[in-house]
This record gives sequence, structure tokens and C-alpha cells, in this order.
Amino acid sequence: MASVLVIDDTKNIRMLLRECLECDGYDVTTASGGTEALGFLSHTEFDLIFLDVRMPEVSGTEVLRQMRQMGVSTPVVMITAFGTVKNAVECTQLGAVAYLQKPFTENRIRQVLEEVLDSRPERKNGNDTLAQAQREIRSGRFAEAERMLKNSLPSYFMEPLVYSLLAEAYYGLGQTEEAEKCRGISLSLQGNRTQP
Repeated sequence: MASVLVIDDTKNIRMLLRECLECDGYDVTTASGGTEALGFLSHTEFDLIFLDVRMPEVSGTEVLRQMRQMGVSTPVVMITAFGTVKNAVECTQLGAVAYLQKPFTENRIRQVLEEVLDSRPERKNGNDTLAQAQREIRSGRFAEAERMLKNSLPSYFMEPLVYSLLAEAYYGLGQTEEAEKCRGISLSLQGNRTQP
């Protein structure tokens, strides 16, 4: 039985994830904050971790940073109500494998699990969105392309093309700093895919 650690300061989120994951046969441990979670991680191995980005005691990004410093390489799904490019870039740089945006349903949880467990999911709808965003960029409608691409981030968190297109949109909007961040993350993700 696969073991999952759920880290979130909101009780209802922890309960929803626990119920959904246990129904699917996972062994679930919950932590209400970063310090408690790091305590678990110091002596217990997990197969997957759900980690809230914003927590009062220790932020999710800091928990992720400390986990990696401890040598914990467990795949991490970041949970956030704030689906920004900055969050996505920072979490990806720290090695998160997926992004779950609040509010979410049991179906969305299962979809993320499938994305994490299947490294080659079919992404027809996502590809349609990306193709439409490319058309918007070619037509000079950079703000519309940015909106579409940001909306697609939670589902296509590890897709280099999303960040590459976001970079183009930001360049078009004159937001060079954001464009460079997105370009860097796209190149980083492409590099990860070519490694043996």
C-alpha cells in the first residue's frame, strides 16, 4: 500500500484529501504544519506528499526546500489557492512534480494522481489550449494568451511548452523579468526530460 503525507493547515483540506486517498487504497498521514511534517519526514518514508504552499508557521516552499536538504526525494504535489507563475516557477525549481489549485474536487485529486503516476498522460485538451495560445501570440493578443496559459498551469505544471509560450506572451507584454523566468523554467524542464 502506497503511503501519502498530506501537509495543510486547513482541517477541511486535510480531511478531503485523506478520505479521497484512503478510498483509493492509500495509507495517509496528515500534518497541520511544516514543523510537524518535517518531524515525520525525519524518520518516515512516504511515496507521495501533498504540500500546501501557504501555511502560517513554515511556508510550503520552505518545507520543500528543507526536505530536499534532508535528502528526501519523494514526489511532491503543491497545493495552492494562488495559481501564479511565480509560485509555479519556485515550486518547479524545488522539484515539485505537480500543482493542485484550490478549490478542488475528488475528481481533480484523482486526475493529479494519474498525472503524477503516469509520466506520459494523454493531453489532447491541453494541446488544444496550447495551440490556441500560440495563435493568440501570433495575432499579437498577448494578454489573452497569458490568461489562457496561466489557467492551464495547474494541469500542465511540468510541460515545458507552457512556460515557453508564457515567455513569448510576457515578452509581448513588455514584462521581460517574468519572460526570462518562464524561459528558464522551460529550458530546465526540457533538460530534465533529456537526461537518462
